[in-house]
Amino acid sequence: MEVYGTETIEKILDECRTIAVVGLSSNPLRPSNVVASYMRRHGYQVIPVNPNETKVFGDRSYDSLTVAPPGIELVDIFRRSDEAGSAVDEAIAIGAKAVWLQEGVIDHAAAQRALDAGLLVVMDRCWLKEHYRFKR
Repeated sequence: MEVYGTETIEKILDECRTIAVVGLSSNPLRPSNVVASYMRRHGYQVIPVNPNETKVFGDRSYDSLTVAPPGIELVDIFRRSDEAGSAVDEAIAIGAKAVWLQEGVIDHAAAQRALDAGLLVVMDRCWLKEHYRFKR
């Protein structure tokens, strides 16, 4: 199962401009906030998805992907591995093009469901590090 090949990563970075960040924190010290801030600085639209937040970066935070605005292309997941599968299933349900399970987030069964549904998948990689490596 290819879930982080160079071609897949580059395709996601090039084609997925609207990104829902599941688990995005308003705390600027949290990795999700650091990565999402970087995304925004590089012209990506970031949609916060976290039921424990009201606003992040001044934007409404949504309780789930299913109530977020339409048009999400990439779902970037900052959740524990045992909770990642539900975000992947929601990404499939809303018709996202891709899912990205951040560094340390590993759920092979969820990744396979996404692949079977036709989504691009990256797992156990940091979006910021990969963007920096390919796009600097």
